[in-house]
Amino acid sequence: MSKRLTVPKTYKLYIGGAFPRTESGRTYEVVSAKGDFLANAAKASRKDARDAVTAARAAVKGWSGATAYNRGQVLYRVAELLEGRRAQFVDEISQQTGASTSAANAEVDDAIDRWVWYAGWCDKFGQVAGNGNPVAGPYFNISVPEPTGVVGIIAPQDSSLLGLVSAVAPALVTGNTVVVVASEQFPLSAISLAEVLATSDVPGGVVNILTGSAAEIAPWIASHPDVHGLDLVGAGDIEWIDLQIKAAETLTRVLAPESGPDAAAPSIDRITAFTETKTIWHTKSMV
Repeated sequence: MSKRLTVPKTYKLYIGGAFPRTESGRTYEVVSAKGDFLANAAKASRKDARDAVTAARAAVKGWSGATAYNRGQVLYRVAELLEGRRAQFVDEISQQTGASTSAANAEVDDAIDRWVWYAGWCDKFGQVAGNGNPVAGPYFNISVPEPTGVVGIIAPQDSSLLGLVSAVAPALVTGNTVVVVASEQFPLSAISLAEVLATSDVPGGVVNILTGSAAEIAPWIASHPDVHGLDLVGAGDIEWIDLQIKAAETLTRVLAPESGPDAAAPSIDRITAFTETKTIWHTKSMV
């Protein structure tokens, strides 16, 4: 009897709730910390980036139109499913980064906790970021935060899972949809997270994940007219000034790169970074 061969996992892109192969047909090798071959990852092209933005743009209305309470339920469901697949993520993180099992467990714990933390903010950020404004007249004047729209994200490139979650989750809280470029060196956890998103209640197109070269993909996202916000948290090693210039041509809001062991650490500022403030005037009843 011949020895059974294991079935290797095929890592694809995640666009519009589906897992297409890259339009270009290109792949690149992902290796372990010891240099051993782990998998072939898709190398996204300009066409893939455009498709991802199109999917994200189509999903804005439904996601931003959902109640804040419902968005919180959906993000919490992601945390539940991530908890159920803990062993897979721990194994992938250990293989990619060379981290010990305890360190990989700690990263998964932090990623799950971050989903829960942001889920809790979905129905609360409006009270923090909004305001009832006093005016000299018989009017109510209320400021309300609304989502910017499609947010392009360059995920932290030195993190396999936690950095990705830390950049994606806050943008979703307010009703934005995202196109995220995962870590080029550690992409496996990103596609496994996509499988979690696909089997949770996150509508297709709300999160779109591209793997490949951030330096190659980022300029196309930055210059796309349907991208309304750009988070360059993981773009420190590429020409991010050029990305700001491209984004300025379409008046796209930009967050500059961050560095450190926990770039994109959880904060209310990351939640409100991609919101617009709508001010409503309403006459008071004069009885």
